[in-house]
Amino acid sequence: MKHFLDLDVIDKETLRQILNLGTSLRQDLMKGKQTKSLAGKTLAMMFEKPSTRTRVSFEVGMRQLGGEVVVLPQSETQFGHGESIADTARVLSRFVDAIMLRTDDPAKLAELAHHATVPVINGLTDLTHPCQLMADVMTIEQHRGPIADQVVAWTGDGNNVSNSFIQAAAQFGFKLRLACPDSLMPERTILKWALEAGADVQVTDDPTEAVDQADCVVTDTWVSMHDEADGRVEALTPYRVTPDLMNLAKSDAIFMHCLPAHRGDEVLDDVIDGRWSVVWDEAENRMHAQKGILMWCLG
Repeated sequence: MKHFLDLDVIDKETLRQILNLGTSLRQDLMKGKQTKSLAGKTLAMMFEKPSTRTRVSFEVGMRQLGGEVVVLPQSETQFGHGESIADTARVLSRFVDAIMLRTDDPAKLAELAHHATVPVINGLTDLTHPCQLMADVMTIEQHRGPIADQVVAWTGDGNNVSNSFIQAAAQFGFKLRLACPDSLMPERTILKWALEAGADVQVTDDPTEAVDQADCVVTDTWVSMHDEADGRVEALTPYRVTPDLMNLAKSDAIFMHCLPAHRGDEVLDDVIDGRWSVVWDEAENRMHAQKGILMWCLG
C-alpha cells in the first residue's frame, strides 16, 4: 500500500520520483496541458483542523487530474469519537480510492493507515508536515536549482514543519541550520534519526549563525493552531526575519514561509513582500507537489 505518511519512511529514490513527477505536472500545466490520469478516482479529505491551503490545493489538484473529492470536516464525522478510527478506515476504504487526514495526533494517522485498504496521506499532524516539505523542496529547486548541498536556514519555532525539514535534509541531501530558542527546539527523536542517517543538520540558538551565507531562509508562525501564546512571543522575538537578518544570507538568497504569516511577528513586510520572497510560488507548489503524491499513491 502506497501510504504517504512521513518523509523518513519513504526511500530517497521514491521521494525524488514523486517530486520530479509533481514538477513535470507543474510544467505541463504552465504549457496548458493537463493529464486526467485519476479520472474515476475519489479522494476523501478529513479535517480535524481548519485549513485553507491544504484543502484548496488538494481539491483543485485532484480535479485537475480528473478525479473527485469528498470533504469531511470534523463536525460532520464520527472519526475517533462516535466511531473507532479503525472502523472509519474500513468504511471509507469501501467508498473512496485514497484518504487525506489533517489531524493533531500522529497516532490517529498511523491507526487510520494501519486499518485502511486504500492509500492514506498525511495532510499535517502536530509532529510533521511532509506535503509542505515536498512543496518547499520544489520551490527551492525552482528558484535555485538542485537542492543537494545548498544551505537552508530555519529560524523560529521548532515545530512540525521544522521537523519535516530535518527529515527532508536527510532524504534530499541539503545542509540545514536550525535556530530555535531552548524552550522550542525541534523533536529530538527526529533529529537523532536524521543525524544517524548522515544528514548535515546543525542546531543553534543564534539566528545570525544559522542564516550566515544561507541559500534559503525559512520561518513559520509563532503561534500555531494547537499552541498557547504564553511566553512564545517573548522567546521568539530574537528569531524574527528582518531585512538585516536576510542581509547575512547570500546576496541572492530566497525567503520562504508556509503561511499563514503573522506580519510583524515572525517576519516583517519588507521581507515577505521584498526581493527575497518566493512565498507565493511556495504556496502554489503545494498543489503541484501534492499532485505528484496523488499520482504516486494512486498510480
